[in-house]
Formats: sequence, C-alpha cells, structure tokens
Amino acid sequence: MHQSLYLDRLAVPGFARVEVVETSPSTNTELAAAVRADPAAWPAPSALVAEHQTAGRGRAGRSWETPARAGLTVSVLLRPRVPPGALGWLPLLAGLAVVRTVSDGGVTAAVKWPNDVLLPAVDTVAGLGLYRKVAGILAEVVPAADGTEPSAVVLGIGLNVSQSAQELPVPTATSLALAGYPRPDRTDVLVRLLGEVHAVVRRWERADGDAAAAGLLAEYTAVSATLGTRVRAELAGGAGVVEGEAVGLDGSGALVVRQDAGPAAGQERTVTAGDVWHLR
Repeated sequence: MHQSLYLDRLAVPGFARVEVVETSPSTNTELAAAVRADPAAWPAPSALVAEHQTAGRGRAGRSWETPARAGLTVSVLLRPRVPPGALGWLPLLAGLAVVRTVSDGGVTAAVKWPNDVLLPAVDTVAGLGLYRKVAGILAEVVPAADGTEPSAVVLGIGLNVSQSAQELPVPTATSLALAGYPRPDRTDVLVRLLGEVHAVVRRWERADGDAAAAGLLAEYTAVSATLGTRVRAELAGGAGVVEGEAVGLDGSGALVVRQDAGPAAGQERTVTAGDVWHLR
C-alpha cells in the first residue's frame, strides 16, 4: 500500500505555497496555466504536487504515468533573477538537488546530463551502464505577460519513491525502495527535495546565474555520471549525432563533447539539447 502525503508536515522554509491535488494530468501543464491566469496567486517559489499524475510529460513530448502515491510528481514555480542565457542550468541544478535529497538516505546517486538522476545497479543496460533512472526533470519557461518581472519557470520533477519492479514503466528505471533507501517516506522526501531546490537556486541567483562562481559547477561535476564518459548525443530535431568524450559544461549548462571519430575527430562540439547515451 502506497502512502499519502501528510499535509500537516508540508511547511517548507522559503516556499510561499505548497499545493497538493489528488490527481493531475500533468503538474507542469496545470501550474503553467495557473500562473498565466493569475501570476499573483503563485509567488516564487511555490509548488504543485499531485498524488497521482495521469499524463506526465517528459522531454521531446514523451508521456509517462506512475501508480498513485508511489512516487513524487511535483512542479516548482520559480522566477529566477538571472540572465536569460543561464536558464539552461535549471534542470541541472534540480538534478543536483535530487542527488542531495536521496543521498541523505545513504544512497549514492548521480546525474545524467541534462535531466535525469540515476542510482547504481548491479548489471548494465544500454545507454545507462551500471545505473538505473530514479528521477526525471522538465523545465519550461512561462514568459511574463508585461515583461517587467523575470520570466517564470516551471520546474517539474518526477521521483520514483516506493514503486516495486512490477510498477515501473521500463526496465531501465528504479525506485528509492528498490535501491534500499531506508523507510522512503514520501512526505519527508518531498520536504527535503523542495528545501534542496530552494537552496541551490538561491546560491545560483546570488552569483547572478554563474554556476561556476557559485560553486555549483564543481558540485555538479563531482556527481556526474556523464562527464568523463564516452557518449552518443542524438541531437534534438533530427539534427544529427555526436560521439565522443563528454569533457565539460559551458557557461549555459550545455554539454561539451570532444569528438573521437570521422573528419571532426578531436574537435569539441557543444550540445544544448538531445538524448545522450553513455557508451562506456
């Protein structure tokens, strides 16, 4: 039996509003619409949480669903006071926040560029190696109507908490419970997660969106399963494939790949969006 959230324990320091609904097709879609309709009702940071999300959206329009009360599906409303060119860091910072959240439970997590969080596994799968996916992230910009305030960003996080193997949508996924996370209480995990998101975003804002100056680039690099690995990046919109070693991130959070085959061997290519597969 999966556990409901305890609403009386959802006071999160720094958050103006944390709203829980029983069901939502997509918390990102619902929150973005609510912010457009009444921006003042959703001060930053606020969060919309669904006990059951029925048509969650991932990158490239992919859909997914999880059993009711088995995971956390939460969208956070932010209005980051940073240059627009730095907004690409948000899914990466959310990944770092998830890693910090689950590492509190004694589980060693890693980030996969640009928007996944992984947990170690005992056998390999294509594209992930010795990891399984425990969380996915989707950030969407909601432009301000009058342009006088920073654009709102809806940051969606889906984290598998208590699912059994049979309840996971694909064999490349896992949950905190399957990974041995001690007593995965969804309410505790949610409160820690929102607190970590708030903390990393505040540090990033204080550094005017410069993740390196904030120390966040170094912290992200330390928990990255992608950097230092040979990868294949399938670029968004069918724009081709890049293969080589993932050697770093640029100032906008884009992945820098040193190509290792063909006429471009040895050249570095910046990947801003696409599917990334770990090749070794």
